[in-house]
Amino acid sequence: MSDRPQGHYALRPLEKADLTLISRWFRNVDDLAAFDRTCRMPLNLTGTEHAWERAVEQTTERERCWFVIESEDNVGAGIVGLEGISPTNRDGVIATFVDSSLRGQGLGTRAAALMLDLAFRQLGLNRITSYYREDNHTSHQVLGQLGFQIEGRMRKAWFAQGRFFDMLVVGLLKDEWNARRQPLSNELGAEISVGMGEVGSSGWTWPLIDPDAI
Repeated sequence: MSDRPQGHYALRPLEKADLTLISRWFRNVDDLAAFDRTCRMPLNLTGTEHAWERAVEQTTERERCWFVIESEDNVGAGIVGLEGISPTNRDGVIATFVDSSLRGQGLGTRAAALMLDLAFRQLGLNRITSYYREDNHTSHQVLGQLGFQIEGRMRKAWFAQGRFFDMLVVGLLKDEWNARRQPLSNELGAEISVGMGEVGSSGWTWPLIDPDAI
């Protein structure tokens, strides 16, 4: 039997009740400062509810969509979402966070890949952007593995830990993702998978079970 981490995780839409978990995650100042350059101190539950109220709302504008990465035991393992969705420009911004105890297993890569399928194959977007602090080597590795290309460097744009860091801007186009998704699926082990809704629902599972299903 393999000693590698195993398990199936599912994405489900973010609910207000999940903000308690998010508030607890971001008590870690380093994690908060690496995830969000606009927030510099941990928030209590009320503050978190105010900061995330638009992420929980599902308005007709559909400018954003956030999901909880949930284990088979219904325990939150992280979040992944799209912000700034533009039906005119057909683009958006992706962000991912994984609980510190589960990092290094490829969970964030699989969850982000599923979101890219949702963005390109369901929402009809043509471009996804992301941003990360220059010293965030995990984001650099994950986004590079997904196929994102570095498109720019915003000098001294991210303040944390008492100093300014450069911020990297990366982008991925639909055609690039279509070329990357099957090779990426082949590279990822099947011990850990992330699906949308029920296990294997409509073929929305990463790594890909049936690449022609979606």
